[in-house]
Amino acid sequence: MSNSLYITGTEARSGKSAIVLGVMELLLRKISKVGFFRPIIAGGQEKDNNIHLIATYFNIDIPYEKMYGMTAREVTDLASMGKPIEIIEKIIKKYNELKELCEFVVCDGTNYAASTAVYEFDINAEISKNLSSPVLLIANAAGKSVEEAVRAVEVALESLAVKNCQTLGTIVNRIDSDHSEAIRQILSKNDLMSGLLLSTIPDKPALGRPTLGEVARALGADVLWGEGDLSRHVHSFKIGAMQIQNLFSNVERGVLIITSGDRADILVACMAVVATTARKKISGIVLTGGIKPDESIMEMIKASPRMVPVLFVKEDTFQVARKINRLHTKISPTDERKITQLLALFDKSVDVDELEKKLITTQSRIITPKMFEYNLIQRARKHRQHVVLPEGEEERILRAAEILHNRDVVEISLLGNAHAIQEKIDVLGLRMGTVHIIDPEKSSVFNDYVQTYYDLRKHKGITPENARDMVKDVNFYATMMVFKGHADAMVSGAIHSTAETIRPALQIIRTKPGVSIVSSVFLMCLEDRVLVYGDCAVNPDPNAQELAEIALSSAQTAKTFGIEPIVALLSYSTGSSGTGADVDKVREATRIAKEMSKEFFPGLKIEGPIQYDAAVDMSVAKTKLPGSEVAGKATVFIFPDLNTGNNTYKAVQRSAGAVAIGPVLQGLKHPVNDLSRGCTVPDIVNTVAMTAIQAQSDKGM
Repeated sequence: MSNSLYITGTEARSGKSAIVLGVMELLLRKISKVGFFRPIIAGGQEKDNNIHLIATYFNIDIPYEKMYGMTAREVTDLASMGKPIEIIEKIIKKYNELKELCEFVVCDGTNYAASTAVYEFDINAEISKNLSSPVLLIANAAGKSVEEAVRAVEVALESLAVKNCQTLGTIVNRIDSDHSEAIRQILSKNDLMSGLLLSTIPDKPALGRPTLGEVARALGADVLWGEGDLSRHVHSFKIGAMQIQNLFSNVERGVLIITSGDRADILVACMAVVATTARKKISGIVLTGGIKPDESIMEMIKASPRMVPVLFVKEDTFQVARKINRLHTKISPTDERKITQLLALFDKSVDVDELEKKLITTQSRIITPKMFEYNLIQRARKHRQHVVLPEGEEERILRAAEILHNRDVVEISLLGNAHAIQEKIDVLGLRMGTVHIIDPEKSSVFNDYVQTYYDLRKHKGITPENARDMVKDVNFYATMMVFKGHADAMVSGAIHSTAETIRPALQIIRTKPGVSIVSSVFLMCLEDRVLVYGDCAVNPDPNAQELAEIALSSAQTAKTFGIEPIVALLSYSTGSSGTGADVDKVREATRIAKEMSKEFFPGLKIEGPIQYDAAVDMSVAKTKLPGSEVAGKATVFIFPDLNTGNNTYKAVQRSAGAVAIGPVLQGLKHPVNDLSRGCTVPDIVNTVAMTAIQAQSDKGM
């Protein structure tokens, strides 16, 4: 099968960009270097939006000029001179130059917006054939009857067949929910669809709504207030030219108010509305006519903690309304909420496993950080686990929870003051759906948890009153949820210390049979592989027995995340060449680990003591430890103490540009993981996904 794919639509506004996003994400799970190519772009001073979107969102490190073939103007000029062959030749040349840099290339067809729109389907078919690239056809069913949608697909497939194009499949996009099954049944019986992928995606009008940032760019507006909140979506707009009581009588969610800059009464009324719980009704305000509000009004705006963005333009209200009405929204790489929703819709609607089989015949051995992160999300989604997040009032946790919910990665419970959490969700404009919000002291199981904790700890002198006070703590309550089977795993630490996160787990959940110590690993994502480093976060100076247990736990963690465990116990000496208390500890730990692995991990490859260079570099390994099954091939690195491990992982992270994911706690009966207090939203998403995978593994999934 070809190592490229050509994605083209049957007409304008088919939702092709959303499909391209989904396909790129799918490919990047398996292939390290995926290129993106547009045979023809509009040109002009601004960069092509599709190239900018894909290159930015997926961090594609390829020069912009290499990612397109020709501009529409260049195509028109050559066509007018009767040189159509030169058009194809130039596109092929640019495509082959890009192909040399990549393992797979996704080609994105034209947008049916140029002067050659009437011929664009034929142009796309011709280009795909000359690039030897199979076609994924995107059909637009928006506003069409069943018969019209089916006929559009049939005509396109017939045309591709006549031109001897290789068609991989068809995705019928933007379908009315009442028509989906009928369209699928009719097309699946058509001979043109024999052996092809067929998927249908429902129409989601909300995904076509522009953000305030897009509105501001389209109008050339100045942002008087709220520059950091331009990701809010505009559902509709309303002209503020009437009396206030009439203007706000039927305002719907997400409305954009357009009014003259001298209508201080309307501006003040808007401020009153957004200051209430009805803030979600107004998305933003556009002030027209080149008239800025009085300084006293601006001071009121700046003093309002919940004010929506205010835009300012010189044009009159009528001109502004016309421009906004004609605005065609584009997907911006900064609009992560919309992209997350689009990717979630793609995953739910398209048979990604079938598409993957058709796209990829062999898997790349290279694992990049981005691929590893994608695989985390996909593995977590396969068997959704219930993860409790005790820090429910923290903004980063809420933003991560929204992403996890929209991607359908895990079931989530948030702990904290229910009113405060819900208010923060509203203020941030998040969509949380079925996320559970639990106020520990008000929960129906609180007293049961208190009694259980008392029973577990009374031998330590805990009184019932002490137990009640402890279970009020969100980390203890969350740990009790996991212990009682009301959640599968817990993630905390964004605003709590490591001790505050781990202590409840040690007291309540405790360690697995045969394991006496809780330890941790970091997953070090290098440019072309993922290594496991342990223990770099928990145990300051483990003894030989503990070090052996850490080695076996780390090997199991590696296996859980799809990394073949080849274990190196590190020291300043390799093999039998060195002596001293430190190296002797590692030598004894290796002996214990090998003995324990016969029962707990048969066939595990373990070597130690060994130096880092001998463990990771084959040329060094041949000199220092020839014949070893581990030397030069190690994937799991066990450091002799916390001082060595912590400094080494940070040195590799900073000096080699590695992505360090963790720490991942190991050894507990049920998964509990600790976040860094400096963690970002993506860090939280990755850690929750990893914790869910640990829970799956514990259940044998």
